[in-house]
Amino acid sequence: MLEYIKGTIERIGVGDFAIETGGVGFHIEAGTRVTDKLKLHETRKVYTHMNVREDDISLFGFLTQDDVDVFRMLIGVSGIGPKVALSILSELSTDDLRMAVLSEDHKAIAKANGVGTKTAQRVIMELKDKFKLDDVIDSLDREGDQGSGEMSKDVVSETALALTSLGYTNTEALKAIKKVEGAEGMTPEQLLKAALKRML
Repeated sequence: MLEYIKGTIERIGVGDFAIETGGVGFHIEAGTRVTDKLKLHETRKVYTHMNVREDDISLFGFLTQDDVDVFRMLIGVSGIGPKVALSILSELSTDDLRMAVLSEDHKAIAKANGVGTKTAQRVIMELKDKFKLDDVIDSLDREGDQGSGEMSKDVVSETALALTSLGYTNTEALKAIKKVEGAEGMTPEQLLKAALKRML
């Protein structure tokens, strides 16, 4: 199995691209979150998942190992094939998907092309035990001001709880917290006010 390919982007299409390495061109299927970040003739490392069927072998490409891991979790859900999994990851980032699953926000998942309410609910039911809130909060730390400290998980949890009590979903709450600049060092009250400003 191919873990990744490092080569030159030779073509970018709608939902796919071609990458050349060692004189061989690979056709890679990918979501818009991937293709939107590619540039022609640049050198890229693309993480891959090979899908093998009786009548077809397809390569699916991603920009991080985490994206591949979550894609594989999605195709492990009954009734979810690679195309639908790719559609979900075009609509939601891996962190947004984690937030949607953990907060049981099936509407966010159902926005993806080809995903209905029942499918979205099945994704939540089968993946809820595989995702952890700590992973989402850790990603908030990584995306905050680099090197200026981390947000306390207790502060994030308390703020998210306050926002959900106001009627927002966990997904909306964590997205708003994620966008607050200089959130590390804030009290829950300060973070709540700053997050609310982002939401209003």
